[in-house]
Amino acid sequence: MNAPDRDAVTFVRDSLRTSDCVSLSYAELDARARGTAVWLAERTEPGDRVLLLYSPGVEFTAAFFASLYAGLIAVPGPLPGRYRHERRRLARIARDAQATVVLSDRRGLPEVEKWAADEGLTHLVPHSTEETDGDPGAWRPRVPADPGTVALLQYTSGSTGSPKGVMVRHGNLLANVDAMVRSLGAQPGYRVGGWIPLYHDMGLIGLMLPGVLRCDGYVQMDPMTFLRRPHLWLQMMDTLDVNGTASPDFGYELCLRRVTDEQLADLDLSRVYAAVDGAEPVRAATVTGFAARFAAAGFRPDALVPMYGLAESTLLATGSSGRPPFVVGVDKAALEGNVLRRAAPGVPSLDLVGCGAGVGPPVRIVDPDSGEVLPEGRVGEIWLSGPSVAAGYWANSEATRAAFGAVTADGQGPCLRTGDLGGLLDGDLFVTGRHKDVLVLHGRNIHPQDIEAELRAQHEELGGLHGAAFTVGWDDGTGPRESVVVLHEIRGHWGTERMSEIAAAMKLTVAREFGVPVAAVLLLRPGGIRRTTSGKVERSAMRSLYLERALEPLLASEDPHLTAALGECGQQEAV
Repeated sequence: MNAPDRDAVTFVRDSLRTSDCVSLSYAELDARARGTAVWLAERTEPGDRVLLLYSPGVEFTAAFFASLYAGLIAVPGPLPGRYRHERRRLARIARDAQATVVLSDRRGLPEVEKWAADEGLTHLVPHSTEETDGDPGAWRPRVPADPGTVALLQYTSGSTGSPKGVMVRHGNLLANVDAMVRSLGAQPGYRVGGWIPLYHDMGLIGLMLPGVLRCDGYVQMDPMTFLRRPHLWLQMMDTLDVNGTASPDFGYELCLRRVTDEQLADLDLSRVYAAVDGAEPVRAATVTGFAARFAAAGFRPDALVPMYGLAESTLLATGSSGRPPFVVGVDKAALEGNVLRRAAPGVPSLDLVGCGAGVGPPVRIVDPDSGEVLPEGRVGEIWLSGPSVAAGYWANSEATRAAFGAVTADGQGPCLRTGDLGGLLDGDLFVTGRHKDVLVLHGRNIHPQDIEAELRAQHEELGGLHGAAFTVGWDDGTGPRESVVVLHEIRGHWGTERMSEIAAAMKLTVAREFGVPVAAVLLLRPGGIRRTTSGKVERSAMRSLYLERALEPLLASEDPHLTAALGECGQQEAV
């Protein structure tokens, strides 16, 4: 148990000077949460949903615990943002959750009030928790503590882009926090911190909750500070003695590209015991490159911890610390036939990163069509079970039955169908892609993220940005065809002529490396590829936007026959 006067949560914006940081002690955090819980109790019933829409800072943490103290269900989300699709998605979340109150800070409240009015959410009661709330001493529990009670709705995009609220129970949170602490090898005095927003499950469940509940506090850096100056994330760990952190793969890749030798020379990362890489595909080039580059600052290879997880399993599903990243060159042709094996010398290979062993019951690899449990070395759908698996999707019984009620052919279950593909090798989970995203061409299974990663590796103009590869079916007049389309972000300062050359080179890269032709390449502005709040590319949504001709590319290099076919048949027939 941490002392009441110890810092529970600390916020860092642009400066790492202690005098510029904002902190709440455990006693202050508890008092703030109790006071806001009293305010909430006067306006809600137990089990009501409360939206948490905050600017970066310590206020979100207090509001999250206040929601739990009041017996409510927290619904974290980003501030409404500038883009219409972001504002609409947030409105769909508010309506789906049937939220009655929206909490924010003084800085974010005007934006939240305008968004609610614009979207017709007149029933929402907006409130800034920086104002004086109720008397902390007046707080009383409204409902008994129960591990089976829903604590949190973590919204994730469905296959059609409609957000689905994962019902995370108190018991799920406690089990996953415990698993995270064990996987990180946390010791007494261990401090956790990072830059990931707290509406992101890796920020909330992977960092803040373990830091506050089981470690020696949590340090949050403003995400925009990290994106502008990524070296400050690493400097924060050194200066504020942060021992454990986490980031999606792109965060480590950004540090590889942007941290200068001069900045590196001033870093001491020897006290970083665990740096989790997860929430999006973990790339071998990233983990090996980061470990090698920052070894000069005392960063140990065994501190980099690839993990696999998803909201439906609260967060963490697999991960093994205390060893260097497990990178294996697998047989590329065998993988296209759903076999996972090491490549023999001289055989074309693909480097994959092991994401560790299951943190609960053993991970099952299952044939997604027959339900047969597959042996080690076979690729199938990843199925999970255990105390971290959430209760289902909010107000969506059909989707809950489909995802959370799976039973294997030999009667094992119920299990969570993750929709992710992978296989086991030497007891480690290797994630190979998404079942619904796999490109099936001429009997081969090609994972779109492999195409996207290869393009970024061979074309520096795409570095650090996002892409989406998928197939479209069309008729060229001689019969039906299935063609690959690649959308990718690019910074628009190259000019039309140079971008045309880049698009042509991208087509050649895919043909050479994967043996498939590309019918269209569209280059988009940064931010043009839609992603979930956890950073995963929404390929289905991007495919729909492409078929609807709703994109505004900087450049489109498209087979004229495909252009004509899409123009004639429209979305309904271009499937």
